[in-house]
Amino acid sequence: MAIDLRAPGDSFVGFWREYHMSTLTTPRPDGTPHVVAVGVTYDPGGGEKGIARVITNKHSRKVANVLAAGPGGARVAVCQVDKGRWATLEGVATIRTEPEAVADAVERYAARYGRTPTPNPDRVVIEIALTRAMGRA
Repeated sequence: MAIDLRAPGDSFVGFWREYHMSTLTTPRPDGTPHVVAVGVTYDPGGGEKGIARVITNKHSRKVANVLAAGPGGARVAVCQVDKGRWATLEGVATIRTEPEAVADAVERYAARYGRTPTPNPDRVVIEIALTRAMGRA
């Protein structure tokens, strides 16, 4: 079921506020999908159609995949499932390294998951400018 990113609805947004682990799918340089478990935050008011964020280590494979796509970013998807409820956010990912962007993403993660991650000087943010959403939440 398609979701209007300009008006995603309370149940869809609420589902992204609950504690659920998600998957992030990035394209490897050879075009095959790389899928890993991550924590994701969703900001429906960010950017033109919303922003999703994943905090991670700058040396991770997922960061390398996004960077390999070039300066325009990589087409990615994040997805979460809970029994019969599910939601997918798709968009273009870029890597943010600015301390303010990282601190903001860590704060959002802490609010969603109820814990502040251990400090990590190699932490970066995979920021996804959303283009499409679907789900049944």
